[in-house]
Amino acid sequence: MGLNRPHKPSNGVSTRWVSIFCIASFFLGVLVVNRLWAIDPVKMDEEASSVKEHQLKMSHPVVNCEKMDTPVQAGDILSQVAQTHDVIMTLDKTISSLEMQLAAARAVKADSEEGSPMVSKSGTVHLKQRPKVFFVMGIITAFSTRKRRESIRETWMPKGEELKKLETEKGIILRFVIGHSASPGGVLDRAIDAEEEQHKDFLRLNHIEGYHELSSKTQIYFSTAVARWDADFYIKVDDDIHVNLGMVGSTLARHRSKPRVYIGCMKSGPVLSQKGVKYHEPEYWKFGEEGNKYFRHATGQIYAISKDLATYLSVNQRILHRYANEDVSLGSWFIGLDVEHIDDRSLCCGTPPDCEWKAQAGNPCAASFDWTCSGICKSVERMEEVHQRCGEGDGAIWHTSF
Repeated sequence: MGLNRPHKPSNGVSTRWVSIFCIASFFLGVLVVNRLWAIDPVKMDEEASSVKEHQLKMSHPVVNCEKMDTPVQAGDILSQVAQTHDVIMTLDKTISSLEMQLAAARAVKADSEEGSPMVSKSGTVHLKQRPKVFFVMGIITAFSTRKRRESIRETWMPKGEELKKLETEKGIILRFVIGHSASPGGVLDRAIDAEEEQHKDFLRLNHIEGYHELSSKTQIYFSTAVARWDADFYIKVDDDIHVNLGMVGSTLARHRSKPRVYIGCMKSGPVLSQKGVKYHEPEYWKFGEEGNKYFRHATGQIYAISKDLATYLSVNQRILHRYANEDVSLGSWFIGLDVEHIDDRSLCCGTPPDCEWKAQAGNPCAASFDWTCSGICKSVERMEEVHQRCGEGDGAIWHTSF
């Protein structure tokens, strides 16, 4: 008979593995104890007490027994709501003010670093010197349109001492907006310098003039204006448009309390993909299938944006994409933002008899032009006629309260 060997259970654990497990447990215990010793017991007690106190407050809110017998008045609640609203509005204005200062500082810095000699003066403007005004109106002009500027000076735009008076008494800034030629200091620039010396009504930009650069020029205009003036609104106007300043001021005053407004005659024209045609859009494919229309945007003859939007353009000017058409570019910059689009048809009346009939009915237009010409057709010859028949009266701006 053979000897019977002890039978090893199939689920047993060898002595070697038991020893390894014990050693690992020992080192793990040492590690845990060391970490516990590193924690300040007082701090732990304070944190635990804080948590308990917070839980007690949540489960047992403190009640003022002395006021239990006093009924809550509806007027008190409304007063507290009003006070909270006032605080929120104050904070919102403070944030907007800080953003304005940041935008102005960046614009001034950009002018001082990149500006040509013609704009070096604006580059030295300090933030404290920025006057608070109602609105800034930039009249976009070119080297070749001096006669248009003269027709505006002789009709709806004050000049000389009256222009200064308009700034000090009404807080309204009017400037012809122009950049410089491809050869700074040349004959074109000297002509503008001489005209500025005579009229003092230009805003010079760090921008090379050119028809296909209107989107860039508009963007630089808003940034420069933000750096120079702390305005409620910033307006862009073409130099072949008739404007009634009193009506423009009254229109803007109705929206003064709104933080982000975009005011103009809203339209949605076709996206033109054919090369060689006027207003051709090289990036037409971004707007969908052929035959599509643009998103809703203000027509480019005249529009206004509020302070917050002008600040946004100034702060983000380096990353905003520019399309071929300036009015489309502006509209695209506001897509995705919390902006109120205001379609005001008084900013796009026709020339006589349209604006004349409205003026006779006691409802003068804010701006007039011909859609077929994207401005007043033959504006140099007809501006005086339009002003006589559709103007609000030369004294209206001085008697209008904003």
